[in-house]
Amino acid sequence: MKKLAALMLCFAAFAANEVRAQQYPSKTIRIITAGVGGGSDFVSRLVAQGISGPLGQSVIVVNYPTGVIPGETAAKSAPDGYTLLVTGQVMWIGSLLRKAPYDPLKDFAPITTLVAAPSVLVVTPSLPVKSVAELIALLKAKPGQINYASAGIGSQGHLAAELFKYMAGVDTQGIPYSTPSMRLAELLSGQVQMAFDDGLMPQVRAGKLRGLAVTSTRRSELTPGLPTVAESGLPGYESILKTGLFAPAKTPDAVIHRINQETVLFLNLPETKAKLLDFGTEVVGSTPEELASTVRLEREKFAKVFEAAGIRAE
Repeated sequence: MKKLAALMLCFAAFAANEVRAQQYPSKTIRIITAGVGGGSDFVSRLVAQGISGPLGQSVIVVNYPTGVIPGETAAKSAPDGYTLLVTGQVMWIGSLLRKAPYDPLKDFAPITTLVAAPSVLVVTPSLPVKSVAELIALLKAKPGQINYASAGIGSQGHLAAELFKYMAGVDTQGIPYSTPSMRLAELLSGQVQMAFDDGLMPQVRAGKLRGLAVTSTRRSELTPGLPTVAESGLPGYESILKTGLFAPAKTPDAVIHRINQETVLFLNLPETKAKLLDFGTEVVGSTPEELASTVRLEREKFAKVFEAAGIRAE
């Protein structure tokens, strides 16, 4: 009798979830993301506008200070599909570097990888290298003598550089800069000699910096003419800034499927792809399972990188 009662309770809970999913959405949906004006804010607002019509409800964007607050707020929200989170690797990799009030693997239900932006490996023209293979050889010949610029620990430029060091077995030191303008000025003056950055193609095209390769596994529309790091000296290398859409854990599967379906359809519209390409990022539109795999594998990969580099969580 106890087993039958438990089974009936499970069935009742499943049926209630199905009813809620069929009625979804019946009110305004909010997307939580980081500060106004950043990449995740732009993507959030574009997606909110694009899916509100098909879902038949308003979708609003709520900005919180960059860091753990967006993830913490989303993780503590009701798992009913009315609170979503748009975030990048600050959620699933940043939490390896700083204590976070959530578990990236347990407290969120992945919906889809929205977009991905590769970085470009650039060097100053005075550095006598024209390929990734030549750069690796130079770094091995001059251990610790060549520096790379980044926005600091946990930034995409830092992650890309540390992965490069780990896989190539080279020693190059990171110099953090608080602003992009300062970072660019130091690169152009030769105070630092290399960087992994997604915003330096204008300087590459102008001949002020030399672009060696792009950090994606496939050549990118964003960086025409550049080979990948993987094909030009470091097989298997990939470091891309990815942005995903999540819901709180235990959100009904039917609701996750509905949001995924409408979001991926919107992302794959030609006009959506064009807007995002102009912004400097490429559409992905994955399944929930693919995003879950991305989060898990990237955490495993960078945990090894950080351990090898002696980078400890704060």
